[in-house]
Order: sequence, then C-alpha cells, then structure tokens
Amino acid sequence: MTFAWQRCFIHPAREAVSLCVECRRAYCRECVVDHDGRLICAACLEKLRAPASRGGRALERTLSAAGLAVTLLLCWMVFYMAGRLMMTAEPVHHSFDATVQEPQK
Repeated sequence: MTFAWQRCFIHPAREAVSLCVECRRAYCRECVVDHDGRLICAACLEKLRAPASRGGRALERTLSAAGLAVTLLLCWMVFYMAGRLMMTAEPVHHSFDATVQEPQK
C-alpha cells in the first residue's frame, strides 16, 4: 500500500497528506501542525509540550507566592515604620484660624 492510498487516522474519509514524525501515523492537513519545521499531530505535540509546561507552572506559582509574600512584608515594614515615626513626633495643635500654635509646656 502506497502513501497516496492511506487515510487520515482521525478522519478516515479524508486522504492522508503527511505522517507524524513522532507516532508515524498518517494524517490529513487539518490534523498536523508545523512545529520546529516538522509536521506533528496534536496528540504528539501535547506530549512534547506537557513536561515543560507542568514544571514551568509550578515554578511560576512558587515565584508568584514568594513575590506576594515579599510585597506584603515590605508594605508591613513601611506602615510599621511610619507608625513608629508618628508616635515619636511632637504633637502640633492647630487653631481654627489656620495658624499653628506650639504646644504649651
């Protein structure tokens, strides 16, 4: 049987135009994708991408959580230091006519 008579693995009514370089099955043009200069079926392309994307997502989540923790820590430090500074500052009393009066001792 020659390649011209083969049918698509997914669509048996269609004539095959390519073999997947990974699984060596015949596919029609709609079922293969050009990936790095090679025609690969969708199932094999998913297998090739899966290990890299799983590890990347876990690392991405870890870095995102670490970034959130650092951001919250920095915000807490800024507000804590601002509160400490406000507690040590001398009080200033304002009058209703918008003039500043020094505190009486």
